[in-house]
Amino acid sequence: MTRAPERSTADVVIDADDPADPTDQAATAAPRPRRGGRTAVIAVASVALIVIAAVAFSIGRLSTLAEPTPTTTSAEAGFARDMQVHHLQGVELAMIVRDATDDDEVRLLGYDIATTQAQQAGQMYGWLAGWGLSQAGSEPSMTWMTRPALDGAAGHGDHATTDPEAHVPGAPMPGLATPAQVEELRGLTGVEAERRFLELMIAHHQGAVEMADAVLARSTNDVVVALAQSIVDSQTSEIELMTGMLAERTP
Repeated sequence: MTRAPERSTADVVIDADDPADPTDQAATAAPRPRRGGRTAVIAVASVALIVIAAVAFSIGRLSTLAEPTPTTTSAEAGFARDMQVHHLQGVELAMIVRDATDDDEVRLLGYDIATTQAQQAGQMYGWLAGWGLSQAGSEPSMTWMTRPALDGAAGHGDHATTDPEAHVPGAPMPGLATPAQVEELRGLTGVEAERRFLELMIAHHQGAVEMADAVLARSTNDVVVALAQSIVDSQTSEIELMTGMLAERTP
């Protein structure tokens, strides 16, 4: 069964002129219509992501000259493909809530999540290109997570979420929101949208950490290990932040 990422990394565009952008000097100007930015979900800085992919390609080539090139069924390739899909949904959820609320804290969080995960998706796209592998896998999603951990891998022995029997090839990725949940979020505004977004994104981050833990237990590739560890560290911190934000918004 062939599985392709649900979206190309070039499909996601961040609106750099949005009032919530902390670098935007016109933040006090008249607000734009909140719902009108929905097209940003499917249109974000394609040029920037192409550049990111090109840079990632070059860095990946230079950083892995002494390492075996991952194969198409490797944990590294499976992680790169599946995490692109996972990250791009994170971008989508973040952009939805930015259009649904005027709360500066939530909008800034959405901006940070969208830009970070779009950039990382571009990096993983670049890895596959650099390894000479297709963006579409020859196996169902999650197959790589069903294989045993490696002795000597960066996360082996340190991560408790790497049991191969905990996953089924082709099953939904950990923390991925369902289409119904995404549409539910689209229909909410204000504090209701903020609460639902935080609930979905906490679960989404927990799933991403689980996937990153899994590749840490199955890879010794320096580039892959570095990004996976950064995902564990940053998203664990954001889970704590969002848990507090959710508590503040829960009656």
